[in-house]
Amino acid sequence: MLASITPLGERGRGRRWGRTTTAYALASGLGGAVVGVVAGTAGAAARAVLHPAAAASLIAVVCGLAALLDLRGGPLPGPRRQVDERWLVKYRGWVYGAGFGFQLGLGVVTIVTTASVYAVVALAALTGSPIGGALVGVVFGLVRAAPLLMTASVTTPAQLRALHRRADAWRPRAHRAAVAAQAAVAVGAVAWVVR
Repeated sequence: MLASITPLGERGRGRRWGRTTTAYALASGLGGAVVGVVAGTAGAAARAVLHPAAAASLIAVVCGLAALLDLRGGPLPGPRRQVDERWLVKYRGWVYGAGFGFQLGLGVVTIVTTASVYAVVALAALTGSPIGGALVGVVFGLVRAAPLLMTASVTTPAQLRALHRRADAWRPRAHRAAVAAQAAVAVGAVAWVVR
């Protein structure tokens, strides 16, 4: 999406970047909330039979598996579809912004590039409440939308190429940070169970 929804691209399509990006971010938060409510509701049903130590153990297992999957590399289980880029020329900016944002905010209906997505859904379920799940999901959706803010100053093709070079340079660091965060949550959950 970084190459598609930029001030440069939006101007070329006769759209307004701010309007498209706002629709994208709001819909991404909404998509995250929807998946969070579903997961939190499922977690609430499981809470009746799940001891808190078992829930913490489950967090440890899910986050540990997520870290291992991301360390392994390669494709993750899940859908093999992307958002439909034809929308960029078919619809108004706020329509494709909202459509793309909602799908990516759901996290699990397009290609899953990091196992952190599954860890977030598990965390939303383990809140044991639709409201708690929704809060986890909203944060997830808004964080998924945040990279679009990096494009705010992209008004020339050279700036777009430079943005992509910077994003590529940061990719290994972001990957290591995600794996470290997953491992830290897993270790924290294990420590809580042991305590």
